[in-house]
Amino acid sequence: MSELQQYKCPCCDGSIEFDTKLQKMKCPYCGTDFEVETLKEYDNILKNESDEEKMEWNTSDACEWQEDEKTSIRSYVCKSCGGEIMTDLTTAATECPYCGDAVVMMDRFSGDLRPDLVIPFKLDKKAAIEALSKHLSGKKLLPKTFKSKNHLDEIKGIYVPFWVFDTGAKASIRYKATRVRAWSDSRYHYTETSHYSVGRGGSVSFEHIPVDGSTKFDDAMMESLEPFDFSQAVDFQTAYLSGFFADKYDVSSADSTPRINERVKKSTEDAFASTVSGYNSVIPVHSNINLENNSVKYALYPVWILNTTWNGQKYTFAMNGQTGKFVGDLPVDSGAYFRWLALISAIGTAGAIAVFALGRAMGFI
Repeated sequence: MSELQQYKCPCCDGSIEFDTKLQKMKCPYCGTDFEVETLKEYDNILKNESDEEKMEWNTSDACEWQEDEKTSIRSYVCKSCGGEIMTDLTTAATECPYCGDAVVMMDRFSGDLRPDLVIPFKLDKKAAIEALSKHLSGKKLLPKTFKSKNHLDEIKGIYVPFWVFDTGAKASIRYKATRVRAWSDSRYHYTETSHYSVGRGGSVSFEHIPVDGSTKFDDAMMESLEPFDFSQAVDFQTAYLSGFFADKYDVSSADSTPRINERVKKSTEDAFASTVSGYNSVIPVHSNINLENNSVKYALYPVWILNTTWNGQKYTFAMNGQTGKFVGDLPVDSGAYFRWLALISAIGTAGAIAVFALGRAMGFI
């Protein structure tokens, strides 16, 4: 069996968890709370503990795991009830399916797997449920039965692994630009187009750019939850994970560099393009960007995941566990949608723009 850590209350021996409101460890049984810092020494003691027990069974008559299954599954024993906890290779914190106690898989945080930082949860499960209700309200194109018959299957707080990049970008970008001047006399209308080559060069700094380090989570959804307030990140301690789920990365920092390069390149080009003004048209023709002073850290960010079912289809929503930002796609009432399109077609382009703006303001779209 692999190494498992559970935090026990020294007063009543109950399983203690991280409390988002107190920002402390709290025992749900006797109500005693503890500063996270006081658990650091305890955490170090637990890391040095060894389990010399040898528990063997005669499994000659049992089915054996296939080789691919052996490499993708880990087994743990709950220290509270003795139940066996089976997880995949990326699960780093969960709960015992038998007694419900919070458990942390310590081998997920050894050596290079140990995160540098963690942003603790600020918002609890109740806040996530309230955010879902608010997300559903006021959506006029939402099917009427979705809110009443949408079944909340699962809600869990997960520490999602992120790679956090710092870098400087030294860039040189060239644009083709035009200025157009028009005038007329009694006989002709004239148009003069002047062409320019415009260059921009300089440096831009980027700090704390996050990239999702897990294949379990949709990258677009995780990016939609940004920004996270990195100033509230603290040195990693496993105590923050108690009472929540957590994953370790399965996408390395090296494999994340194409995505971070894409984000840095676009942000740099947008920043430089915003300085080119006073022209009728501006087209980039050459871009050269070099990164310097790079650094990367491994961090865990707090996310509430809510899975719901409606009409046999699964819908996933997510909430930033620090700021409360909520994202997730919703179904559309096809009848209401086509009536909306018919209205836009009937009133023409100018009227459609006004109706579109009104519809957005009123929550139709």
